[in-house]
Amino acid sequence: MPKPGLYGVTHSNRDFTQADTWGKNQFNSSFPAGLTNFLASKGLDNVYLYLDKDLKVKHGKISTEELLGINPNSDDLFFSFESPYAPYQQLVIGSLPRVDLVTQLRSNGQCLRPIEVKLTALPDNSTCHLGEDYFGCEIVIRPDTIVYLACSIVANFKDNQKGLADIIGKNFDNIEDWTDGNSVWSYIPEMISAIDKTILSIIEKQEPILIQPIWKTKGKSPKLADNCLDVFIWSNFAFTQLFVDVARGELKEGANRITRQVRTIIWLFKMIYDFSKNGQINHHIIIDELSYNTKNDKAFAVSGRITHRYMSCPELTNPRIKQDEIKNIILGGGQNLLSPERRFDAIIYNSPELFK
Repeated sequence: MPKPGLYGVTHSNRDFTQADTWGKNQFNSSFPAGLTNFLASKGLDNVYLYLDKDLKVKHGKISTEELLGINPNSDDLFFSFESPYAPYQQLVIGSLPRVDLVTQLRSNGQCLRPIEVKLTALPDNSTCHLGEDYFGCEIVIRPDTIVYLACSIVANFKDNQKGLADIIGKNFDNIEDWTDGNSVWSYIPEMISAIDKTILSIIEKQEPILIQPIWKTKGKSPKLADNCLDVFIWSNFAFTQLFVDVARGELKEGANRITRQVRTIIWLFKMIYDFSKNGQINHHIIIDELSYNTKNDKAFAVSGRITHRYMSCPELTNPRIKQDEIKNIILGGGQNLLSPERRFDAIIYNSPELFK
């Protein structure tokens, strides 16, 4: 009798024979690993969103091997879910947050890649009433993801702090109180420019940071579309545009307060700036103290109307994996161990007979 599991996730720190491994949060980060392995088995690459030299998000393809840092069929591949990525530990003060997935070599424990995972529904509430070509996914980003983003950037300057300090310049040394929104506000365009310059100086070093599988339904209904699954990968630099572009737009329209997107720019910049000064990032203090009267449970969210402009492509309109292939990804009766949340509104919505 085959054991419950996910395609290609042979060695991991999750026991897929246990029901609690199939809880909502675990399933949302482990299913995508099985999905990208399955894509590779069909000879398909993931859609790759990367940044070009004009700071525009472009589409390419990236193999699952390149994403994971090792051939997905290798017996030496270990999936370590919700773990810290040890190579970044020296870049931070205090403990490093956990990332959704760290790929490792079983043979020597070497960490290969830190990957954030966002399994997203298509369409979201902001696009479900539009034509199919305009469907988009909402993405909600945690503060920890920004810490990993900053680490992925400053790791390139580990032996060249001075080079990073030169790119940033000395102007920001005049900010006396970073916790005061008014003191920081006038520097935000310069922060954006410094982030852009930093990224351009290492544009050849961009790497995947976030895996965003999409699952597509028929409009807003709870029924899967026939072509329902695909995988998008964001490079670390393309990912910055999700909040930098939005903030640019807000500032152009005369915004006068620190929105979540603007705050994320301040967080990212302050982490890079501190590294250029001290060679380490105190992310706990930055996220706790630079809150600007907004809760810091999440960094920011972007609706499908916004993500659509970056993700729009044939794979978004017509995902490549069909619903009848899901049984080749969730294996050994794993679906019977799932325990979806029961929501009263969902039950009412799916019980039209109550209103006859």
